[in-house]
Amino acid sequence: KKLQEDLAGSLRYQTLTTAKTKSMTMKLGNYKDNDVELCRTTNSRVSTHTAEALLEQHIPFTKNSKKIPFFKREAYKGADTLWVITINPRRYGQARRVIDSMDRVYKDRLVLSNY
Repeated sequence: KKLQEDLAGSLRYQTLTTAKTKSMTMKLGNYKDNDVELCRTTNSRVSTHTAEALLEQHIPFTKNSKKIPFFKREAYKGADTLWVITINPRRYGQARRVIDSMDRVYKDRLVLSNY
């Protein structure tokens, strides 16, 4: 019974959070999602290190994961997740300089986009 009450409480919180998020979205009005891909990798540690390097330089970004279908994993050397970092086009040059200054061990495991 206590578990049910906890679940109901957490669902209520998520609903309130969702309602607040929707109101925030409505306030943004004509915001357009025009982010471009900065890089992608199948290595979780490399994506985390890249995100930390971008945060250090105060560069806003989005990090998303995509599941790789089972039969396409051979092309990705058996990896099951692809990490994609996207960024605002205005900050692309600054972010690219941050990646260029990263250690070669991490940089070699990134697939950089040619925006």
